[in-house]
Amino acid sequence: METIIVQLPGTAQWGEGETGSPELIHLGPGDIADFGRGGAGVRIVLTDPGISRRAGQLEAAGDYWRLSNFSRSVSYVVENLEGAGEYLTVAPGRLGAPVPFEFSRVVLPALSGTATFKVFAPQHAYLGEQSVPGGGEQTVHPFALDPTSKYFLVLVALCEPRLRDPSDSALPGVGQIVERLRPLESCRDLTRSAVNYHIDYLAFAKLRLDLGDEATTAADGGRTGAKRTRLASVALRFGLVREEHLGLLPPRGAARLTDPQEAGA
Repeated sequence: METIIVQLPGTAQWGEGETGSPELIHLGPGDIADFGRGGAGVRIVLTDPGISRRAGQLEAAGDYWRLSNFSRSVSYVVENLEGAGEYLTVAPGRLGAPVPFEFSRVVLPALSGTATFKVFAPQHAYLGEQSVPGGGEQTVHPFALDPTSKYFLVLVALCEPRLRDPSDSALPGVGQIVERLRPLESCRDLTRSAVNYHIDYLAFAKLRLDLGDEATTAADGGRTGAKRTRLASVALRFGLVREEHLGLLPPRGAARLTDPQEAGA
C-alpha cells in the first residue's frame, strides 16, 4: 500500500476537468523519487531553467514522508493545503526533513516565479476513540480519515440526508454540498471543483473504491454520481460518518449561495 501519492506538475487536477486525469506516482515505505529540472533518475520534472537538474528527493516512510534539499543556496517550502497558511521550510542541504501534512504543496524558487508539485499522504494514522494506550501494538484503521479535514466535511455533508432519515435515498449534488458548507469559516471559498476534488480523493486515495465502469454509467448521468453513491454507502455501512459528526456542519438554514450557478449538481 502506498504511503504517499505525488501529483506531477502540469497534469490535470483531480475533479477539475471532464477529460484527462492527474499523472500520479505512488510510493510505498522506503521508496524514493528525485525531483528537479531533469536527468538520470529524476521522476518529478520541473521545467524551469532556474532549478537544478537534481534539486531534491522525496522518501516515503511509514505513514508520512521526508524531503531532502540538495540545493546549497535556496530553501524549499512545503505548504499545508488544509491549513490556514501553515508551512515548513527545508533549509539548503537539509536531508530527510519529515513532513507531517496530509495535503502538501512543495514550492521551489524558479526564474518563472515558483515551481510546485503536490504530495498526498492518505495513510496517515489517527487514534481511534476506543483505543487503549499501553494495550499492545495499535490497530491501524483501514480507512484513515481525519475528522478535522475539509474532505471529511464534504463526506459528512454527502451523508447527511441518510443520517437524518435512513429511508431517504437522495444524495446531495456537488452544488448542494458547496451551499451546505459555505457558511463555515473554513469553507467560505469552497468551489464545485474543490468538492469534486475531495470526492475523488476520498474515493480513490482514502477509501480505495473500485468503481469499474460505474463512474461512466451513473443513473443520473453525472460524472461523480457513482462515486458519491458508493462513498456514502461505504461511509455509513462501516460507521465512518455517524450522527455525532453532524455537529461539524453549520446549522440547517444557514446556507446561502452568492452565485446562482453554484446550485447545480
